[in-house]
Amino acid sequence: MKKYFSVLFFALASLAQAQISTSGDQPPVFPDCQEKKGADLEQCFYARVQDFVFNNYKLPEGQQDFKGNIIVLFEVDAEGKFKPIYADAPHEPLVAEAKRVFENFPKVSPPTYNGSPTYAKYTIKIAVPLKTSAQVAQETVDKIAAEKQFAATNYAVNRSKELTEYDSIVYHKFDEPKFDSHLNIPFSHSFYAQFDDAMNQVGANNHTAVKPYTYAEVSRYYNLREANQKLLKNKTSWFGRKLWNENTVQIQGEGYWFTLNPVFDLQVGRAQSKNSQDTYLNTRALQVQGALGRDISFTTTIYESQGHFADYYNRYSEYLRPAGGGNPAIVPGIGIAKRFSSDSYDMPNAEANISYTPNKMFNLQLGYGRNFVGDGYRSLIVTDGVSNYPFFKINTTFWKIKYTNTYMFLKDVRPEVTLDRTYATKYMANHYLSWNATKRLNIGFFESVIWANENGRGFDMSFFNPIIFYRSVEFASSARSGNALLGLTSKYKINNQFNVYGQFLLDEFSLGDIKDGDQSWKNKFGYQLGVKYFNAFNVENLLVQAEYNHVRPYVYAHSEPITNYGHTNQSLGHQWGGNFREVIAIARYHKGRYFADAKFTIGKRGLDFDTATDTLNYGGNIYRDYDLNRARNTGVKIGQGNTTNVFIADVQTGYLINPATNLKLFVSYIHRNFNPLEDTLENFSDSTNWFSIGLRSDIFNWYYDY
Repeated sequence: MKKYFSVLFFALASLAQAQISTSGDQPPVFPDCQEKKGADLEQCFYARVQDFVFNNYKLPEGQQDFKGNIIVLFEVDAEGKFKPIYADAPHEPLVAEAKRVFENFPKVSPPTYNGSPTYAKYTIKIAVPLKTSAQVAQETVDKIAAEKQFAATNYAVNRSKELTEYDSIVYHKFDEPKFDSHLNIPFSHSFYAQFDDAMNQVGANNHTAVKPYTYAEVSRYYNLREANQKLLKNKTSWFGRKLWNENTVQIQGEGYWFTLNPVFDLQVGRAQSKNSQDTYLNTRALQVQGALGRDISFTTTIYESQGHFADYYNRYSEYLRPAGGGNPAIVPGIGIAKRFSSDSYDMPNAEANISYTPNKMFNLQLGYGRNFVGDGYRSLIVTDGVSNYPFFKINTTFWKIKYTNTYMFLKDVRPEVTLDRTYATKYMANHYLSWNATKRLNIGFFESVIWANENGRGFDMSFFNPIIFYRSVEFASSARSGNALLGLTSKYKINNQFNVYGQFLLDEFSLGDIKDGDQSWKNKFGYQLGVKYFNAFNVENLLVQAEYNHVRPYVYAHSEPITNYGHTNQSLGHQWGGNFREVIAIARYHKGRYFADAKFTIGKRGLDFDTATDTLNYGGNIYRDYDLNRARNTGVKIGQGNTTNVFIADVQTGYLINPATNLKLFVSYIHRNFNPLEDTLENFSDSTNWFSIGLRSDIFNWYYDY
């Protein structure tokens, strides 16, 4: 009997030979199936459909001798009503009768997904002469027995037989499963501002400094699915839905889903300065996202870009250029660029991440991309303003603590360390402990160490232990073999509208020199102070933010430049390197699909002169050995050297075209004043006005404030 019911289940399941789009935790439930569970419930559904058709389908007049199959596609909606969608048969009267039967099905309990009513579509093949579900099951039992007997007595191979696996694949209605997944939300300051207030409510036991967030983290405090639904336009055509609402390709099945989207960043503009010129950016990319089961999520994006920027940005990119001579620039935050045309850059790039979340406490990520630690616009300890790098990250969350370990594989691309056209490899290990001390106060502790691949050292497994004090290990390996930094972060929620935050970075510290009060170069530290005002002035969705960053000379640098706090000629901390102070004011607003951002930066930097008469190291360039040509040992102050005043205004407004890909139509304006004490070959007085208009998928941060 047990064997018979197993066969019966598969026989009845075969009645729905191509279940096109079901999205239920359970199928529709007929009244006499309510006590069934799991596979038995599904078996009962198919049996009741078959029996209802048997009892109600009447062959039309003139079709009594018909023998064959009638295919019916039908739907059970969220109210439990059956609706015929399509029928196929040799004669129209047979089709009409099939539709009549399904229009008269009794109302049942609807299918559900995650406990909520939804709709499901099924395809059934009605065989004429009609059979009951019991007859179908018995025929299947007889067929299996006959096949076994045939196999036992006949060794001939049926080479024309086809398997049914391909046609039996089940697809679900796509319900944006990423909003519940452990996939990373692409880090964009503008996009994160939309749910920043929800993440910073008093009493929340979350941790907001480690970015990017996952969708699962944010969905606990901000209903991403509901927010997305509010943005959707009423479009019924395929083109309309794909343009305004949906992913280009989206598939959801039994325990898996994935999406595929083209990604664009198309801009044209005009930069007016001493050398006025047209600017453009032409980025085409392909992004794939998805999940396998509940534990594994993945994303990858491949970019192909060409661009020409405002003169100051082009000059800075070429200042960062790598060794070798063939590649003229490193575009900040993007990577090494090839020459394109006579004055533009070709910038291939890629990002990837695979996330494994075995339980609520652990999340493991293997990626090629960037990370960010902090609650501000800038981070002094880990920024996303550098080129992508391979990394392995472990997030451990329990009680009031989140503990993040990150292992990075970095590059030094200077000529001094490039051998046989191969860039030097360096490594970084860091850990960050975030502790919610009270319902308002969060405190974070950060430690990192960078070492080079010297003497065949490779990735030193001494630093792989996730619970360790790196400074002691680095010292045991040799005091000059690595570079350790310490950091402290804090955030206090005054109320649900105001919070203040800060960071303190300690690169090197001499207590004796502090006591002497002579402003020694050895006191290498930086700090950040900031405040956020959510729904400012009682205007919903208006975020106002102010931030002060202060970094002393020689911070991030090292006696061995290869072990500095840098990657591909860019700082892993603040993008300006050392020897500066800045004030940033930001306002961000969104309403529906419209948005506007404004950012103002006022700063003072101390740059090197790099002239024939002054080759001293004033502490701004992190790729210079701080023991060579150091300008002074005491009396070290921010702004020493070629004191440069910087003012940058960056205003942007636009319209969100497609929330699935964060595709935006925007207009931007950047005004930059750069005034050094003395004009040099690399740094000279310059005033730039840069207008741009474009179409961009906003999935990472572009930083133009250099």
